[in-house]
Order: sequence, then C-alpha cells, then structure tokens
Amino acid sequence: MSADRSPAPGPDTPVPTCYRHPGRETYVRCTRCDRYICPDCMRDAAVGHQCVECVADGNRSVRQTRTVLGARAATSATPVVSYTLIGICVLAYLAEIASTQVVRDFMMVGLGASGGMPVGVAEGQWYRLFTSMFLHQPPQGGSFGITHILFNMWALWAIGPSLEQVLGRWRFLALYLLSGLGGSVLLYLVEPFDGAVGASGAIFGLFGAFFVIGKKLGGDVKPIVFLLVINLVLTFAVPSISWEGHIGGLVIGALLAVAYAHAPKAHRQVVHIGASVAVLLLLVALVLIKTAELTSGIA
Repeated sequence: MSADRSPAPGPDTPVPTCYRHPGRETYVRCTRCDRYICPDCMRDAAVGHQCVECVADGNRSVRQTRTVLGARAATSATPVVSYTLIGICVLAYLAEIASTQVVRDFMMVGLGASGGMPVGVAEGQWYRLFTSMFLHQPPQGGSFGITHILFNMWALWAIGPSLEQVLGRWRFLALYLLSGLGGSVLLYLVEPFDGAVGASGAIFGLFGAFFVIGKKLGGDVKPIVFLLVINLVLTFAVPSISWEGHIGGLVIGALLAVAYAHAPKAHRQVVHIGASVAVLLLLVALVLIKTAELTSGIA
C-alpha cells in the first residue's frame, strides 16, 4: 500500500506593502495608479481609494473656482481676515485699558510732543500711520468712550465677511489697510498737529467699497447709503470726530473698489495688484512731501 505524497512546497509569495511605507502590509490598491496603499495613504474616491499623489495630481488639473470679481473662492466659509482684524482691535483695546501709554505711543499724530520730546510721523515714527487704525478711544476718554470701538467692530462684523467673500482675502485686507492709511494720510496733510485713533477710516473705506461693488453686482445699496449718510452727518456735526480720517478712508476705499469691480476680466489680477500698489505709492509720496515740508520748517 503506497503512502500519500504531499505536494512539494512552493516558494513563499511575498505580502504586498505600501509603496510609501514599505514596512506596512496591505492588499488595497490605488484605483488610479494601481500601487498598494496603506490606510494612512488612502483617500476616498468616487470608486475605491486613491493615493495621496494621485489626489494631488487630480486637484492640480481641476480649475479653481473664482468669485464674480475674479478672486479665488475661499475653501472655508469663515471670514478669517475680518475676524482677525476684530481680534487685533479688541486686544489693542485691552492693552489701552491696561496702560494709557499705549495710546500716546501709537496714536496717529503728525508732529507733536510727549514728555518734552518731539514725536510723530514727521519725526520718523511712520508706524503711527498704521497702528492708529487698531486703537480706539479708551473707556475713560472723551464723550464716546467704549461706543467708539463697539460701533467700528459692529460695522466690520456686519459688512466685512460679505466683502471678504467676494473680494478674496488679500484684496479685502489690502482694501482695509489702505483705506485706514488713507484716513491717516489725509489727517497728516490737513491737520498734522492733531492726534487721532480709530478704525473709522478703514470702516468708511469698507462702506465706500460696499456701495461700489453692490452697484456693480446689481445689489440693493439703499441700506449702506443710509448708513453712510448718517455717519457723514455725525462726522461733520460732532467736533471731536476726525473728518479727515473718515473722508480719506472713504475716498481710498471707493477708488480701490472701482478698480477691483471694473477691471477687464482678462487682466483682473494685474489691474487689482497694480491699483493696490499705485494707491500705496501715492500715499507714501504724499507723506514724504508733507514730512519734507514740516521738517524744513523746523530746521
């Protein structure tokens, strides 16, 4: 009687491993490139899974969604720039409450004195042109107190996200900062010996941009016109309000919005960047001219 014979053992078949992590065993393949992928490298696809490289290649071939003004559509609905600006203003306000020196050191003033020493933009403190737009009247100061920051932050919260969504983040930030700078520069040109704080110049720039862009897109601009008229009346009716900051911000914001909204579709990016740079250079030139005038009078 013959004994059963077992088949001779064949060579071991190697267990497939992930092409990105050779030490990890897997039997799943990328549906696009057919390479083995581990769970960390799997990305859900319409059918099966794809590896990270195939997903990245696919994303590069997808046309980026853009807003009606040519800005890249944000991947998140959160108005990051608007909320960040509000956060900076609130933190600056808390710093003002903690120390009254903050306002004296960073408020907008063209040429003045503090502790017997000359201070201001004309003395080389150019940062005041920007830092002043993040400061507000402290609670114990003047007739407005805390209502100053409350109104400006409410306005930024109310219209900032809409503008940020349609303009895109960098255009919105440029609009805000250049409008605030425009308000500071007009104050420097007209009343260089006066001081001022507040985001009002930047907020008025947003008002002007909201009107221009709203008209371009066929939206209802009556509410912003009403709000703008009320604020302009208060600007000239209340003596303690810097009309230069408001008007300077309004003009710059409206001008930039015209460039952003009416740029030819084929050259939007160039026009948007060019308009922003041109406005910045114009404001810098005006500051240089005024500074030379003030310092020549001192010498």
